[in-house]
Amino acid sequence: GGQGSGRRRISYGIEISSPTAVLIALASVALVASSLPTMWGLGSALGAPSPITLDRSYWLARVAALRLASLCYFVAFTVAFRQNDGLLSERGLLPVSNYMARARKFLGTPKGVTMNLVRQYPTLLWWAPAGKVDSWLKATAAAGMALSSIVMVVGGANAPVMASLWVLYHSINTVGQKWYGFGWESQLLEVGFLCIFMVPLWGMSRFPAHCPTPWVTVWAFRWLLARIMLGAGLIKLRGDSCWRDLTAMCYHYETQPVPNPLSWRLHHTPLWVHKFETMANHVIELALPFLLILPWHAARTLGGVAQVLFQCTIIASGNLSFLNWLTILPALLCFDDLFLSRFFPSSLPSIEALNQRAWEWTPLLCGREVVNVALLALIIRLSVPVVKNILSPNQMMNTSFDPLKLVNTYGAFGSITRHRDEVILQGTNGDRWDRDAVWKEYEFKVKPGSISRRPAVITPYHYRLDWLMWFLPFSDSRRHPWLYHLVAKLLRNDALATSMIAKNPFEGGEPPRFIRCELYRYEYTKPGSEEAKRGDWWTRKRVGSYMQPMCLDDLTNVCEEMGWPDPKEGISPST
Repeated sequence: GGQGSGRRRISYGIEISSPTAVLIALASVALVASSLPTMWGLGSALGAPSPITLDRSYWLARVAALRLASLCYFVAFTVAFRQNDGLLSERGLLPVSNYMARARKFLGTPKGVTMNLVRQYPTLLWWAPAGKVDSWLKATAAAGMALSSIVMVVGGANAPVMASLWVLYHSINTVGQKWYGFGWESQLLEVGFLCIFMVPLWGMSRFPAHCPTPWVTVWAFRWLLARIMLGAGLIKLRGDSCWRDLTAMCYHYETQPVPNPLSWRLHHTPLWVHKFETMANHVIELALPFLLILPWHAARTLGGVAQVLFQCTIIASGNLSFLNWLTILPALLCFDDLFLSRFFPSSLPSIEALNQRAWEWTPLLCGREVVNVALLALIIRLSVPVVKNILSPNQMMNTSFDPLKLVNTYGAFGSITRHRDEVILQGTNGDRWDRDAVWKEYEFKVKPGSISRRPAVITPYHYRLDWLMWFLPFSDSRRHPWLYHLVAKLLRNDALATSMIAKNPFEGGEPPRFIRCELYRYEYTKPGSEEAKRGDWWTRKRVGSYMQPMCLDDLTNVCEEMGWPDPKEGISPST
């Protein structure tokens, strides 16, 4: 869910003492550390030769990881640049200025920028002059797009660049509210934080001399991947019964938030295939993560390959934003230069030369090792509540235990819906209770609407409004005030609101007098059926009303309560 105004208190079904959790974390560290050179460079710093071999260096993995991280950053910032005006600006559905005002009230900081304010709500927008929050929000996204594109092209980076990307995205995510309340947001921030320590202090070279990929970041990325997989696997076993009876994939392809064309075909595969898929999911998420922390080269490589292939299958079968692209990244740190040089043989001479002089003693090297040890200690300490959560029968998924989201707990699809219900917005210029009134449907960018429209392929891109529309049927409309704000804006033909949807049936004419939200149950058409032959992808039937017909007068109280402009005095209708 979205961020609230304060920190949540975490409770667990079982009590695990902090020392026990620390010991568990330390045991994981010991297992992983056994597969890495012990304190790379320490022998050289003491005057003893310590040559690095290809099976102990990760130059190529770092280049690949930086490019993938910058791709995810670029997509995330592009989504923010293109969509935040309609979602978070002063004229958006959940204005940032209102959220920041509530945060100030919650912390008792009516004016100024205090350390507590920044610590609890870390964003650069606190320093934005009055009335300039929207332009700062836009500029933050633009700056992030520029920086991430440079890293993506160059394949190298430095600490200030990666730290800037992390701060910029944190600034957006902190004020993103419901639109940014999903696991891949905190995962991107955790990955981005580790990338700061994976690169040299200065320079942008892909292969910076005397700066091999630090051992602590290699370990930290593997630890991250193990947590992602184990968290996802355990939340499934503890959650929905369909994961335990191996029928989850019978429903997933049809009911996932944003399916693609391949989802339709996969849904119609035989039952035994779906059961095999579900069992394979359990093996990959619950058993294979332990390969990532074993001390044997072949085991780590096999574990990494399995995770990469697993994420690629998920990417091919749905549109889950940049989540699975981002999850491939830590798996890349399972592949040393001995493995990757098979695919990039032209880089081999350069890497061997770099390894020969990688640990020549310098004061900077000693300072870097101190930073590495400090980072290791920080990760271990912040892993304590994560380990507690993973071991708890009341496990929570996609939860951050500190405001900076440095070490988080993850999970996905702990519950699987058996049916796909969609909220469909309809408008009319007739009377709201007239049975003969003509209701025209609004079409969104990618969520199912028209039964004949082909499902989209947009990954790693993401439409935040469409994604939240998927959650509406799970609860009463009154739990989603932003929906009322969207309806109010559509009743005005508001340009920002209509820019976030694919089709406004009242474009270029009079706005509707009333808008209602109807609930429909969608099912895939069956191969060979008359519907499929017509080109339809879905069949649907009306389930009931989700929101009664509303006019502008009906929405005045909601807007006033939420601090939004009076809809009757709102923005001028677009032409």
